[in-house]
Amino acid sequence: MSVLAVAIAAVVAIIVLIILFKLVWRVAEPNEALIISGLGAKSKPVSGMDSLGFKIVTGKGTAVLPGFQVSRRLRLDSRAANLEVNCVTQQGIPVAVRGVVIYKVGDDLVSIANAARRFLEQQASMDGAIHELFTGHLRSIIGNLTVEDLILNRERLTSETRISAADEMSKLGLVVDSLQIQEIDDETDYITNLGRPHAAKVASSARIAEAERNQEATEREQETERQNAAVIRDTEMKKAEYEGQVQQAAQQARQEVILKETRNAELEAERTEKRLESEVRRPADAKAYEQIKLAEAERDERISYAQAAATEVQLKAERESEAIRLLGEAEADATRQKGLAEAEAIKARAVALAENTDAVIAQQLAEQWPQIVEAGAGVFGNVDNMVVLNGAEGVEDMLAKALTLGGTGLGVARQLLGNMNVQNGHGTGSNGSAPAAAPTVPVEGPKED
Repeated sequence: MSVLAVAIAAVVAIIVLIILFKLVWRVAEPNEALIISGLGAKSKPVSGMDSLGFKIVTGKGTAVLPGFQVSRRLRLDSRAANLEVNCVTQQGIPVAVRGVVIYKVGDDLVSIANAARRFLEQQASMDGAIHELFTGHLRSIIGNLTVEDLILNRERLTSETRISAADEMSKLGLVVDSLQIQEIDDETDYITNLGRPHAAKVASSARIAEAERNQEATEREQETERQNAAVIRDTEMKKAEYEGQVQQAAQQARQEVILKETRNAELEAERTEKRLESEVRRPADAKAYEQIKLAEAERDERISYAQAAATEVQLKAERESEAIRLLGEAEADATRQKGLAEAEAIKARAVALAENTDAVIAQQLAEQWPQIVEAGAGVFGNVDNMVVLNGAEGVEDMLAKALTLGGTGLGVARQLLGNMNVQNGHGTGSNGSAPAAAPTVPVEGPKED
């Protein structure tokens, strides 16, 4: 807690010191002077003046003891006082003069001290004092001048006014930055009438000068027009002369061009003739000769081709005739051989059938077995659902019955073979007559739904 109390006390002390410093310390702005009076407020000795009895501070700060010293500010910036003076000139003519005085407190310590003694608490009344001061001096100076002097030499008026008021301004601690006379008016129109003769003279001179200038301008214009006409005439003559020369030169140039064109045409004709001779006539003759030779060669080639074609056609006809003859003989011999082979086969089949009927039938069944199985399978074509008992044995028994129902069997096969022998004309019965026709065994195919 002791540390915190010390810290608080230190902070409070610093704040108190800052507040005291703010209360004690005063700083003079660039456009003002601090006038400090009271205990110990003395300024350094100033030449030409006794001890001031107060302290003047400009452009810096200083300490002011509250309760013992008082600090006041004196403005050093520029001020403006309007002047309106009604007075009478040396000629007895009343005039009204309006102007402006721009002034300020002097920057030296003497001027600041004088102004502080007179206006420190009455700075707002400085404009009034300046107005009264300069009004008096203007009346005095204008009373010794004429209206002409006021109009023509305002610089004299302002200069004399500043000089006459300089001593009093110095005592007040003020300096004049600028004094301007803005307007000078009179109630009798003296100034207006004063300017009329001169204005009339100036207007007359102006009209005379304008007339003279117009006359000179007219003379100059006419002279200029004559010169322009002469120049135009000379120009037209020169232009006609130049045009004649140009036309003559153009005619000569055209004749030369025609001669050159004629010569160029002749040369072009000769070049064209030579070019035709070299590029057309000679190549045409060569091409015609070439066409003739090509035609003769083509004719000889066609003749040779026709003769070769005739010979080839004759040889082809002979070859085709010989081939047809050989083909016919070969087909006749093949037919004969085929008939002999079929007869031998039929004879051998009849002998085999007579000697071993069962073997021949077995061979025929083996050859026709696919058709027999297909016919037997046709029995089941319209069966939607079928139940088989006894497993594989039931399936075998069912297939055997189906084949029997399909018209197959050994007895039927014998009848079929016998019928085939009778149709071939090689089999007879035991009594020398044709065997009875074998019964037809229908083979049902699959039925359509």
